[in-house]
Amino acid sequence: MPTSVLIAGCGKLGSPLALTLAHQGYEVHALCRSPRELPGVTLHYHDLSQPLTATLPATDFVFYMLAPTERTEAGYRTVYVQALQHLLAALPRPPQRLFFISSTSVYGQDQGEWVDENSPTHPGSFSGRILLEAEAMARQSTFPATILRLSGIYGAGRNHLLEQVRQGICHPAEPPYYSNRIHQDDAVAAMVHMLQVCKQGKALADCYLLTDSTPAPLHEVCQWLATQLQVCVMETAALRSRGGSKRCCNTRLIETGYAFHYPDYREGYLSLL
Repeated sequence: MPTSVLIAGCGKLGSPLALTLAHQGYEVHALCRSPRELPGVTLHYHDLSQPLTATLPATDFVFYMLAPTERTEAGYRTVYVQALQHLLAALPRPPQRLFFISSTSVYGQDQGEWVDENSPTHPGSFSGRILLEAEAMARQSTFPATILRLSGIYGAGRNHLLEQVRQGICHPAEPPYYSNRIHQDDAVAAMVHMLQVCKQGKALADCYLLTDSTPAPLHEVCQWLATQLQVCVMETAALRSRGGSKRCCNTRLIETGYAFHYPDYREGYLSLL
């Protein structure tokens, strides 16, 4: 029998994860709100903001990776707290492990500090606070859970920074504002890797940072992109991300044996350019 996986949330990240696992021979079920084309994946349609009435498949692993449709406190609470409660209540049997996709926005550090899985989490935003609440709910379930905190995702269809630089906009050099990112391909590959590590019977920690190996000042990234695009930067603007100025450490992920396809922003953006 192939290993079975339920992916709750098939958006920009969940869809490629579902397709990758199906291609590798997993039995993949995906829970989504609207129809889509995912060859080899069994689709189940439901809006998790409401309790489930249909029976979910019993699977070995679950990935929870819903994203809010609106960036409001109510929108975040619906997706990360209420919807998670509905999913956990509807699972027909305990999975071997739940992977909860979270964000490095749970850290409140904003002065270029290094952070890892053991760093204090005191977010200043409602999004970070609600994510921490959902992380605690996942950890308190009756089966093992691992939190995967992703930094800023870029890649195909995620070209916001590229488009800003094309328009000649660059983040100011001072004060330095550290940014963290992970290429979408690495985000998906790292999730597959964590699943494989678990399948092999190796111990997993309860939390991992999924971020590349090179935190960098946003000004530096913009200037490098401008050089590659051969554009002249005409304007500076505070392009601060929701994550705050910090440097995220991926040592724990690397120690599991994961090897990045794009360990820094240069290699990652060159693949897009």
